[in-house]
This record gives sequence, C-alpha cells and structure tokens, in this order.
Amino acid sequence: MTKPVNIAIAGALGRMGQAVARTLDGHALARAVARFDRPEATGEDLVTRDVALEAAQAVIDFTLPEASVLLAEACAARGGPAVVIGSTGFTPDQIARIDVAATKIAIVRSGNYSLGVNMLMGLVKQAAAALPASEWDIEVFEAHHKRKIDAPSGTALMLGQAAAEGRGVDLEAVSDRGRDGVTGPRTEGDIGFSVVRGGGIIGEHSVLFAGEEEVLTLSHSASDRGLFARGAVAAAVWAVSQPPGHYDMQDVLGFRR
Repeated sequence: MTKPVNIAIAGALGRMGQAVARTLDGHALARAVARFDRPEATGEDLVTRDVALEAAQAVIDFTLPEASVLLAEACAARGGPAVVIGSTGFTPDQIARIDVAATKIAIVRSGNYSLGVNMLMGLVKQAAAALPASEWDIEVFEAHHKRKIDAPSGTALMLGQAAAEGRGVDLEAVSDRGRDGVTGPRTEGDIGFSVVRGGGIIGEHSVLFAGEEEVLTLSHSASDRGLFARGAVAAAVWAVSQPPGHYDMQDVLGFRR
C-alpha cells in the first residue's frame, strides 16, 4: 500500500487551517504531520515553520498573500516541500516571486479548490466564446463573509479571466470593478464585478450573461469550507509527484492538457 503523503498545515489556527486538519483526519492518501501558525501563536501541537517543513512532503497554506510568498520562498530555498496556496489578493510582484520559487519546487496556487467552481470556469469560457460582446453583457457577482479582506474574490477574478479568455480579450483592459454616481451607459464588452461582504457567507459566485431579451446565469454556491479543504488536500497529494512549476487547480484536475 502506498504511504500517505505527509502534509504540514500553515495558518493552523485559522478557519481554513482547521478545515484542512479535519479533512486530513483519517484521510486515506494523506496525513497531517505538523501544524504551525504565526511565530507568536501558541496552541497544542503547534511547531515552528522550519520543524514543520522538515517533516512534510507538502504544505497547505490558506493565510495571507505576503505570508504565502515567504513560505513559498522558504520551501524553494530548501528544495521542498511542495506548496499548495489558497490565499488570494496577490500583487503582480508577489506573483512574480512565486513564479521564481516555482522554478525550484512544485507550487499549486488557486483562488478556489472546488471541483464545481473549476467546472463553472469551463462553462463560463464556452458561453463567453459563443455569446458576442455586441449583444451580451457579462457581470460577475460574488458574496463572502464580512471578514474577507480582498475584493473581488480570487474566484470572481478566475471567472472573469475565463470569460475574457472565451472572448479573446485581456481582462484588465475590459474589467469594470466599481460604479458610483453618474457613470454613463455601460461600455460594450466590459466584464463587470459586483461584490457583497456580510455575515458568515462562505462563498457565492454567479456569472450573468445579459442580452436585450434574455438572461443566462451560471452559478455556484459553497455551503461548507470542507469542500475547499478537500480540494487543497487533493492538490497536495498531486503536487508531491510533479516537477517544479507554478500550477493551478485546472492542472490538478486534468482540465488543462
């Protein structure tokens, strides 16, 4: 029988860190061998980052962008372990630093580890390719809990990127992320983003294709953070056997060939 993959959990005291720990409890293909958090954090079974990385084949990180970058760089400097990143809100410079680290180790970075969301991305891309910008407007809606610090969400940006790829355009060139006051009519071809933050909403995403006479809506709703943890663990198991590179969940699921 194949030995389970040894996984370290970064941000172990956070909601997603705890969800990953629950997912690994009794998992057939992976096991938690170390948990760590901020250097000043205290808690049962917490170890330092270096101790955790020494014990692990992969580390799962749902923390903050800069912390994720520093972790990726530390793992790259050691030649491992592989890194699975679920943080969102990275700057171009931070992504460039992850790209450099990924020349040494396998790094999976995704705005969403849900199978359903990744299927949704494919459907959005196909719909955007089939529905011309001259007749159909695209709006990405997303809602999350009030503690989320970045907007639009990483998943919303992934869906916007899928729509832009379907239309063969640069998302940055057509993105409309804010409307206030007298904004004038909508610009043809724009991909809009609408954001809600409130309560304990785990994750709601919809992509609306609005024509003059009909509206098509493709959507996904998350009801349990466990689904993201399960996807991240699957990504970690996959990553340990991959060569260095900067991957995403589309690679893990085999959607990108």
